[in-house]
Parts: sequence; C-alpha cells; structure tokens
Amino acid sequence: MTSANSPFFDAFRRPAGWGFSSLLAVGVVSFLAAAGGRHPHLAWQAYLINFLLWSGIAQGGLLFSALMHVVKARWSGRMAGIAESMAAFFPISFVLFLFLFVGRDHVFPWLHYDLHGKEAWLNVPFLLARDGLGLLILYGVGFVFLYHSLNLRVGMLAPVGKLRTTLHRRWSRAEMDPDAIRSRMTLWAMLYCLSFALVLSLIGYDLVMALDPHWISTLFGAYCFVKPIYIGLGGLIVLASVLYIRYGADTGLTADHFHDVGKLFFGFALVWADFFYAQFVVIWYGNIPEETSYVIARTMTAPWRGLAWTVLLVSFVGPFLILLNKKIKTLPRAMTVLCTAVIAGIWLEHLLLIGPALNHGATRLPLGILDLLITLGFLGMMALAVRFFLNLFPEVVHMPTRDMSP
Repeated sequence: MTSANSPFFDAFRRPAGWGFSSLLAVGVVSFLAAAGGRHPHLAWQAYLINFLLWSGIAQGGLLFSALMHVVKARWSGRMAGIAESMAAFFPISFVLFLFLFVGRDHVFPWLHYDLHGKEAWLNVPFLLARDGLGLLILYGVGFVFLYHSLNLRVGMLAPVGKLRTTLHRRWSRAEMDPDAIRSRMTLWAMLYCLSFALVLSLIGYDLVMALDPHWISTLFGAYCFVKPIYIGLGGLIVLASVLYIRYGADTGLTADHFHDVGKLFFGFALVWADFFYAQFVVIWYGNIPEETSYVIARTMTAPWRGLAWTVLLVSFVGPFLILLNKKIKTLPRAMTVLCTAVIAGIWLEHLLLIGPALNHGATRLPLGILDLLITLGFLGMMALAVRFFLNLFPEVVHMPTRDMSP
C-alpha cells in the first residue's frame, strides 16, 4: 500500500504555490487600481465575468462527479476524484459574490432605470439575499456530497492535519458500511444536480439577463446551467491533463479516461450550441422588438458583431471539427490547448452578453490588458484552492482506499 510519505504525495506539499500567489496578487492589484481609476465600470465588468466563469467551472466540475455517481459510471472514478477538488473554490466563490454589493452601481445598471413595476424583484437587498441563499444551498449540498465521497476514498487512512483528523473522527464514529455511504451519496448527488439547475438558472436571470431588465427569454435559465457543465468539463480535462503530464502513471489515468471525458466534452459542446441556437431562432422568428433588440445589438452591430462570430468559432465550430477525430481526445496536451481555448471563448461569450448593457454606445470592444490581469488573478485563486484540496487529499488522485464502484 502506498503511504502518505511517498514522493507523489510530497509533490503536492512542496512550496510551489508562489507562481499562483503571484497571479493572485497581480489580479488584486490590477482590479483595485482600475476600480479606483477613471473607468471603474471596466474593472467591475471583468470582475463579474470572472466570477461567473470560474464559479461555473467549479460548480460544473463537482456536477461531473455527482452525475457519474448517479448514473453509476464505473470508468469515472479517477476523473471524479480530480473533479471534486474544484469544489475547494466554493467558499471563495461565495465571498466573491458578496463583494458584488460593493460594486453594485457598476454591475447593476438597472439601478438607474425606470423598471416599470419590476422594482419588487430588481432591488439590491432582495437580489443578494435570494442569490446568496441559493449559492449557500448549492454549495452546502455539494459539500455534503463531497463529505461522503471523501469518506469512501480516504476514510480508512491515518489522518494527517487538523481537518483530516476531525473528519476521520466523525467518519469513525459513524461506522457506516460502504453501501450505506453510497446510498447517501446518491441522495445528495441528485439534490446537487437539482440545486445546480435551479440556482444557476436564478443566477443567470439576476446577474446576466436582468442587466437588460426589459428583455426576457424563458430559455435563458437552462442556457445558463448548461454552460457551466461545458466549461466544468473543460476545466476538469485541463486539470487532469496537467496532473497526468506531471505525474504520469501514478495518477491512475489512462488514454481511455481522456477519451471518455473527451466524448462528454464533445457532447456538451453540441448541447451548449443547441441551447444558444434554440434561444436565438425563436427570438428571431418571433420578431418582437423588445426581444430582437437584444439579439441585434449583440450580433449585427459594431463592435459586438465580430465578437459574436469569434465566440461561435472558438467555443463551438473549432471544438466540433477537432473532436470529430477520435485520437485527439486521448492526447492530454492537445486537449489542454483545446479546452483552454473553449474556456477563453466562454469568457468572451460572457463579455458579449454583459458588455452591451454596461457599455452603452461603445464604439470599440471594452477589452484590454486589464481584463487579462484580473482573469489571471482569478486563475491564481482557483489554482490555489485546488492545490489546497490536493494537499489535504492527494489520495483522490493517486489511490482510492475503498472500492469506489457505484
């Protein structure tokens, strides 16, 4: 049996987080400097986009593990363990959401509009309360699912550190057999899936669609929870590829793992594009001015028209054509590049949805080096959170200690 003192485990504990910490510092300094500068709305625009993007990656990552458990996908054990590490971003995501209150004048343009009776729904206290409660439920259910999953993976190992000692003591007192743990995991996995759909629909309505308060799309909520699944799979592939490239066979990952998760990624590329198109075509053929104006502004007018085509090419057309090839799905380096490009494309898609509402009359894209620096800061936060999780539970990558079959 591999011990917790092996070189593989020590690799996660090396002081190698300086690079990620530097990214975080660069992002924080850039945001604070821009928020206190001449155009604070650009800083808050980048903040909102990155909050939605990185929270979606973390939420979609844990959803992968929950879905794989519910459908009893035996192949996914290794990948599911890696996906669960992204849940470490949940507490950070919640704090980042609360911080939106500080920038409310810049991220909620409807504060300055005549809402024609929608004030009961669109007011800052109620919005933050309902969305905050939704995120608490989503993250709470996710952590309970993760708690039982870790019990199966590491519950029998000797505890290391205060947190693992506390968890080990609770697991020991419960004395549940693996079948009982799996049963509870199934319940909480299904609750997480349900919460995921409901809460992310609400977040999509409140933080994206409501930026144009008089535009309505009944399909927008579904579109907003399909997208995190897509980028969550992309984030999972990137993380698994990095671990595989660095540690090789010690991770237990094989070409088959990458091929299978690559097929899922390909499938959700189609699902995302289908929801994108279904929403577009209904609005277009309905030809109702209060609906079509939203689409026209983002697809037919400068400077957003070129961005719309870029999003379509980078986030769907390119991945669709490339992933038709079977072999490409088994190549971690190639999939890392592809998934990184897709995540960047979805970042731009958020800008396409949010930008026109926050930049009325813009003659050029509100996009510059500031957006890159703030995004790097969020990347640093995500990387540090995942690294913290893997420091605590390296076994989720290396060695499950109980039978993890569904």
